[in-house]
Amino acid sequence: MYDQVDQLGVNTLRTLSIDAIQRANSGHPGLPMGAAPMAYVLWTRHLKINPKTHMNWVNRDRFVLSAGHGSALLYSLAHLAGYDVSMDDLKNFREWKSNTPGHPEYGCTDGVEATTGPLGQGISMAVGMAMAEAHLGKKFNREGYPVMDHYTYALIGDGDLMEGVASEAASLAGHLKLGKLIALYDSNGISLDGKTSASFTENVGARFEAYGWQYILVEDGFNLEEIDKAIVQAKAESDKPTIIEIKTTIGYGSENQGTHKVHGSPLGEEGVAHAKEVYNWNYPPFTVPEEVSQRFKECLQDKGVKAENKWNEMFEAYKKEYSDLAQKFSDGFSNKVPNTLGDILPQYGEDDSIATRAASQKAINALAKEVSSLWGGAADLASSNKTVIAGEGDFQPESYEGRNIWFGVREFGMACAMNGIMLHGGTRIFGSTFFVFSDYLKAAIRLSAIQKLPVIYVLTHDSVAVGKDGPTHEPIEQLASLRTIPNVQVFRPADGNETSAAWKVALETLDKPTILVLSRQNLDTLPISKEKVFDGVEKGGYVVQGAENEADGILIATGSEVGLALKAKEELQKKGKDVIVVSLPSWERFEAQSEEYKNTVIPPELKKRMTIEAGTTYGWAKYAGDHGVMIGIDEFGMSAPSDIVLRELGMSVENIVDKYLEK
Repeated sequence: MYDQVDQLGVNTLRTLSIDAIQRANSGHPGLPMGAAPMAYVLWTRHLKINPKTHMNWVNRDRFVLSAGHGSALLYSLAHLAGYDVSMDDLKNFREWKSNTPGHPEYGCTDGVEATTGPLGQGISMAVGMAMAEAHLGKKFNREGYPVMDHYTYALIGDGDLMEGVASEAASLAGHLKLGKLIALYDSNGISLDGKTSASFTENVGARFEAYGWQYILVEDGFNLEEIDKAIVQAKAESDKPTIIEIKTTIGYGSENQGTHKVHGSPLGEEGVAHAKEVYNWNYPPFTVPEEVSQRFKECLQDKGVKAENKWNEMFEAYKKEYSDLAQKFSDGFSNKVPNTLGDILPQYGEDDSIATRAASQKAINALAKEVSSLWGGAADLASSNKTVIAGEGDFQPESYEGRNIWFGVREFGMACAMNGIMLHGGTRIFGSTFFVFSDYLKAAIRLSAIQKLPVIYVLTHDSVAVGKDGPTHEPIEQLASLRTIPNVQVFRPADGNETSAAWKVALETLDKPTILVLSRQNLDTLPISKEKVFDGVEKGGYVVQGAENEADGILIATGSEVGLALKAKEELQKKGKDVIVVSLPSWERFEAQSEEYKNTVIPPELKKRMTIEAGTTYGWAKYAGDHGVMIGIDEFGMSAPSDIVLRELGMSVENIVDKYLEK
């Protein structure tokens, strides 16, 4: 039963939120005022968390505010729950360097499970969290030891459901029968510009039922008992995810309630006063009544401490009975990898010729044997991307322990789910598609970077060497685009050994995503030792071949063009020009090196330089310098045999030599 203290708690969430927004003179009061009841019921009666240990308990429930513009509500919840969010933090909402930013940011605010704001991505990351829970539960749970057994909740809005990525993720979740995923849909019929009926009139319930979800409707979004019953019903369904549509009034209590005017603007002093009068609120700003504080303590903090302590006791017993499993479970959550990756990964000799996508497949399978937490899949391209883990099953409803994920043709949804999987913890995830389709998932890569998530993107068919598939499948601008994203490391390896080295760096990196850009065609192994390659790739760039005599210039290349540069070097030597050949597989890692090291690779006194890459020349000027030549492709490709496409677009030894000698 719910009582007057519970209603007071709902209004506390509302008033803390509108006070914070009013003080900041910026924010979105509509959602907190309308969705406070559902948030209150979920957090006080159902959410299994322990704020006292912050977010360190691995078996806690996850809550994602997908409608991230309602961040003031989440911060108010976190404050009342006992997370490290003080009243001063609420008062500093949206201020410089505060830990209560305009939209929720993972790693910035205690209690925030995911960075949200770009609509649709929050619910999609929640799908990834539920996938991780299902996978780890099937892999590690034993009779009497449910070490991984929790729910993932998301609060979503109309805008979330309009975004296509939400459809991708919801479709996947339904197929996977993720019964521990529950979405609370704040259905208020209003978006930023006005009524959703102007553009969004579908039957959401029927849509989600078609996806394979359970659909529940709560007509009165302010009836705590009805909301509670709906969540109980959702938790009782183990074979389907659930969406609970809860009818609410945006900005409830405001003079402009039920309209878009209250979506994203402060209420103003008079508006705040009016709302508080509707709530019968007679407290000063930023006040938490003692009885509300006590209710949250009893419902969340006290229960959370007991729940985590009980789990810890169970895990200690689990360690004694299943020591090997317990160690792998803990290693997964600490992202621990062997310190012998360099020995585990495949090595290639000078007589070997292999596509870097195929070298990546060998690396994945070698790593999977030693790193049990590694899993991943593809957007319906595993056979082309070469990402299947041999001897392992598929991640399906009847086999959640499987390590091969079928994401389907859902590039954006895949990347969002991968972010959710990494946010959940316990595994290392990779996902793959053709490089040109990175445009579909770029917004999720950006969130990988913002959240400092070590997601691994395997992007193959990296250049116009795709050939006959034509310009729609031939990446040109994608390398430059991805290199501009802060906190992302992009690798375009030149051979099998560079590919193995890039995988080593990717698994050892814990604070940023890694993008592996791989070739379709075979590439000859560089004539250089494996040790030098691994060291050079880790540094982002290195000299593959120096000059035998005084260097006339430098050829700087990545990927398949490094081999091209080596052949051009041979021809230039015949013409009396001795050059240095440099491989630059990762600009980001190279730029992180000391000036001293970078100058040993690209000597500043050598002004005659040529950069070579089968993509746009944008960005290469900093390495070419004022006197350099940039060989690249600044136009779309064409459909023809790959050797013809490469030659016609300037990726030939003859063109490189001619252009070098012209300078």
